[in-house]
Amino acid sequence: MYRYDEFDHAFVSARVSQFRDQVERRLSGEITEDAFKPLRLMNGVYLQLHAYMLRVAVPYGTLNSKQMRMLGHIAREYDRGYGHFTTRQNIQFNWPKLSDIPEILEKLASVEMHAIQTSGNCIRNVTADHFAGAAADEVADPRPYAEILRQWSSVHPEFSYLPRKFKIAVTGAEADRAAIQVHDIGLQLKKDEDGKLGFAVYVGGGQGRTPMIAKKIRDFLPEEDLLTYVTAIVRVYNLHGRRDNKYKARIKILVHETGVEELTSQIDAEFAHLRDGELKLPDQDIRSIETYFAPPELPERAEGWEAMAKAQKADSGFSDWVRRNVGAHKHPDYATVTISLKPIGGIPGDATDDQMDHVADLAERYAFDEIRVSHEQNLIFPHVARADLKALYDALLEDGLATANAGLITDMIVCPGLDYCALANARSIPVAQELSVRFGSAARQAEIGDLKIKISGCINACGHHHVGHIGLLGVEKKGAELYQITLGGSGDENTSIGEIVGRGFEPEKVTDAVETIVDTYIGLRHSPDETFLDAYRRVGPQPFKDALYGVAEAA
Repeated sequence: MYRYDEFDHAFVSARVSQFRDQVERRLSGEITEDAFKPLRLMNGVYLQLHAYMLRVAVPYGTLNSKQMRMLGHIAREYDRGYGHFTTRQNIQFNWPKLSDIPEILEKLASVEMHAIQTSGNCIRNVTADHFAGAAADEVADPRPYAEILRQWSSVHPEFSYLPRKFKIAVTGAEADRAAIQVHDIGLQLKKDEDGKLGFAVYVGGGQGRTPMIAKKIRDFLPEEDLLTYVTAIVRVYNLHGRRDNKYKARIKILVHETGVEELTSQIDAEFAHLRDGELKLPDQDIRSIETYFAPPELPERAEGWEAMAKAQKADSGFSDWVRRNVGAHKHPDYATVTISLKPIGGIPGDATDDQMDHVADLAERYAFDEIRVSHEQNLIFPHVARADLKALYDALLEDGLATANAGLITDMIVCPGLDYCALANARSIPVAQELSVRFGSAARQAEIGDLKIKISGCINACGHHHVGHIGLLGVEKKGAELYQITLGGSGDENTSIGEIVGRGFEPEKVTDAVETIVDTYIGLRHSPDETFLDAYRRVGPQPFKDALYGVAEAA
């Protein structure tokens, strides 16, 4: 893992001191809430529906047990005993007192964490594949490049006040587990015919009010040109992005209105101006950063295969968990493990203080002291010996963290919705809980197979509903909550934006509507191996519209 250098320590410490003074001035009435707003946003503090919220950065989703324990301590001492892991691989605390936040930030700084650039019109937390450095299909670990981008973008004097927030994601495999095509900039690591590392570059993706899929503007960018080319992109956006209308301020609108060919020409011209300058990455610097992300030494544990097979025969629960939550690792004796934060009937993405402490203990014992946060609101152990999987499963089971549902219908992405957010039109959490209970049986989930439901409480799409196989968007109509359904979305390497199927459903009817969609899929699929998304792409929306609204109305 990356360790802070002297600059990082000094910078974060100075920011904490500065914000402590700003909070004191706000609490004394010396500055108004309007004047305080830009100051708190630069430090990850939002004013939500009922209280302030603090969003803590977890760069590229990587943290260790010491940091996780600190998050648990903050949840216990300064919040209501839990935290909420987000789609930006961060964590949010929903109930801190404003007067306590400087102290919280000081404690975070003691374990090399902060809340800087988790909000505001700047380059936000750079995200990456949560299996980075471990996945068997990986071309290269994307985290060193995410770290380079983090260092470059932190309080960048030119890019601290962009037209709108700006998000970058990096993946290291052809299978996209970082949703790069719905980001302002998406980067896919690849090798050219000579084995040289570089990036495919995507620009102009995003969700929200106007969902768009990013355009590939460079098939292969050499790794040494990463900062130069990204700077060229952000400079062009900063110069030409709309500042008169926040709904049209994202780079996706600039791409759409300018045209991808013209915008690429402008980026290339800026790149040509910059490319031989100080932003070119020396090979030794890249390799130096890579050393921070060297995988742990993994001793041979060949006995794990037999032990795992024997345990699976003896314990069906463990067998289900291995099938859903355990993935292939670069080392054959090891595996990746998804720790589901989606218990049946629970609140997706939430973890209690005790659970965070428990995860920290288990990471030290079984996972080489490394934890990841996924953009799907789960936790990951990237390196676990197969010989230790049964012991890990038993320990997770004790604390409600062994739900075997990764990638299944109950593994939903869900925003906080109207229970917390002042921008929301509808509740997301109760809908998710009801759906989880309805489809919660292991047999029912196995029958359905891979299916991603994503729920947003407003058009800002924090729940990524646009790229859900089934997406639910909460809207307000005549003072009442309503849920609009989209089908066929996906956030992987074959990204698609879901299609609206028709009029919305009242809260009490939305679960039945989802069940109708699921039953329709099961009735029309060619075999149990045909996934929901494959079946939808084969038949289109009409059978689902007919089932939801009746043939006459759907027509």
